[in-house]
Amino acid sequence: MTTRIVYTDLDGTMVGPRGSFWHTARRDLTADPAAALLALHEAEVPLVLVSGRTLEQVVEAARIFAADGAIAELGATITWDAGRGTHRLTGALPAEYDGRAPMDVMAELGIVERLIAEHPGRLEWHAPWHATHTTDALLRGRVDPLSVDAWLAERGAGWLTLKDNGAIPATSRMTLDDDPLPPRVYHLMPRGISKGAAVAWDLERRGLTPDDAVAIGDSVSDLDMAPAVGRLFITANGAAVDGMAGLLGAVPNASVTDAPMGEGWAQAVLASVREG
Repeated sequence: MTTRIVYTDLDGTMVGPRGSFWHTARRDLTADPAAALLALHEAEVPLVLVSGRTLEQVVEAARIFAADGAIAELGATITWDAGRGTHRLTGALPAEYDGRAPMDVMAELGIVERLIAEHPGRLEWHAPWHATHTTDALLRGRVDPLSVDAWLAERGAGWLTLKDNGAIPATSRMTLDDDPLPPRVYHLMPRGISKGAAVAWDLERRGLTPDDAVAIGDSVSDLDMAPAVGRLFITANGAAVDGMAGLLGAVPNASVTDAPMGEGWAQAVLASVREG
């Protein structure tokens, strides 16, 4: 395939520990991601950031990395032209709430507070970063998304789903129960909104096809991009997560990098440039 565009997740993929572009998963300094990014730009292959971060955050990150566009809140908003162009996906948000932000609807229904109360010590707001999200409730903890989805459906909120966006380090600001497993970031959001749906919309806007595109990620939510692109790379740190190997087995166009995070991201980018 000829790579004409690259879509990439940010945290745990393009950037590593504490969001650093210059450190490996072991916290050693590295210039590999920067060299790969330069090679991508020199090859004139557009880069689009795809993240769970807010619109404002991804637009700023796109400026820093000279990206050609960005996708925010796990696929909720596609933006281009330095944030001047935007398109929002609403997914399965019920028609009675048309025109309203999903977070406003969830607040009115009290659904997040009820869900957290159902999982004491296992689920909480991903504070302070949750405060500015408009489409998804940003949470952290250790829960089973499928069980949560069943709980939502039983309460008439089956239009919502809980998406796993990868592991994060435990910190003192968290009030979760002690557990040897690292906490994970979750996005509670309307069904039908995904990174893959956003990538598909953006490709159509650009007049490109899935065969023109490569995606890079590290989490279950990044697997959603697989049907929208010709090839998906998962960095080694994401592939090592419990249960990911089985999921990857069902994604025929997915490959795993040799290295984790930024180093693995660089491997995927350079492989894509060579293909281009």
